[in-house]
Amino acid sequence: MIHWLKIALRNILRNKRRTIVTLMAICMGFASVSIFRGYTDNTYEGLREMAIRGEGLGHLTIFKKGWQTKGKTDPQQYMFDKAETDRIVKLAESVDEVILATPQIHVAGLVSDGRISTIFIAKGVVPADDKTIQGAYADVRPIKGQVLNTSKPYGVEMAADLAMHLNLKPAGDGVIMATTLDGQMNAMDIQVMGVYDTGSDATNDKYMRFPFALAQSLYDTDQADRIVVLLGDWQKTDAMAGRLLNLMSENGIACEIKTWNALSLFYSKVKGMFDMIFMFIFVIVLIIVVMSVVNTMGMAVLERTREIGTLRALGLKRRGVQLLFAFEGALLGFFGSLLGIAVNITVWAVIRVIEPTYIPPGISSPVPLIVNLVPATMLVLAVFLILLSLGAAIVPARRAAAQGVVDALGHV
Repeated sequence: MIHWLKIALRNILRNKRRTIVTLMAICMGFASVSIFRGYTDNTYEGLREMAIRGEGLGHLTIFKKGWQTKGKTDPQQYMFDKAETDRIVKLAESVDEVILATPQIHVAGLVSDGRISTIFIAKGVVPADDKTIQGAYADVRPIKGQVLNTSKPYGVEMAADLAMHLNLKPAGDGVIMATTLDGQMNAMDIQVMGVYDTGSDATNDKYMRFPFALAQSLYDTDQADRIVVLLGDWQKTDAMAGRLLNLMSENGIACEIKTWNALSLFYSKVKGMFDMIFMFIFVIVLIIVVMSVVNTMGMAVLERTREIGTLRALGLKRRGVQLLFAFEGALLGFFGSLLGIAVNITVWAVIRVIEPTYIPPGISSPVPLIVNLVPATMLVLAVFLILLSLGAAIVPARRAAAQGVVDALGHV
């Protein structure tokens, strides 16, 4: 085996210019795919954290059975009452992998500064639990002023564009109005404790965050429309969804459980888009690599026809000729992949030093451009390109082995 590799290495070094061009094609194809995979890997991590912690979805959300289809038309019928809420929270938190389970209620209505009124969408959360869910993500979304706390039951957090539209600043007073679950109009005074940027143009002019008790008071209810569950490991999300659903069913609680990625449409759509782009780039790289290796091996067969005839005359079988060219193709894929890994690491290091930022569509604030190193992807890609290069060399190798010995020796 080593003897064959030495011969194959000498053969690919015969025409250095052609070999370099082929290696660069494989290298740049490898680097393009692996760098983009590193970028998407970081993007998926960021979107996952934004959904779980930034949006406050947690890892799992428990709804009363039927809420997804009928909750908007008859919310009171498909919400958890206080007894059910306490029971579900207790059952969920009895599972080892669960960090916390907390009730939430989503409300909508009008908010006014006394002169101007506009619509709002708000989430009622338990302040201490919400702080746990946000974790380190709270530093990514800084609050100007104070965060929600139980010492100010009527204090709210308001999105930056909404606060600007209403000319409200931290410590400013306003009024919120909404229809209760019984159909009565209710109005309550609020104080803006903090102003924050949601990070999205679509939500920055209408989102608010309430203490859970304030949201219940606005809707004149003691119910909750969902219970958010935070896990210790996001990779156990699907398994825990089934486990909790069985636990609730065993205790006579009719509910349905949604995972964070099922509830975050933004994550699903962005991931689908990036997966399609990745596949598109991968197919282009595949075509380039195959054409480069086939061209290089084809030219090698043409130039070495008499040499092949001599080897056949000396007793080398057709299978040996095919094996020789296959090794040459594999070596091209191997060295091209090594160069690609070097380029990938270099680009990763440069980006880490420069720390560039950009503003994606629909986002109101700059985000850092980060590329992850994904060793598993680089290993799989290297193996794939080596096998692909080996496979691409088979066609010219078969053509070389099929030549007659006399014809090959007489080739000019």
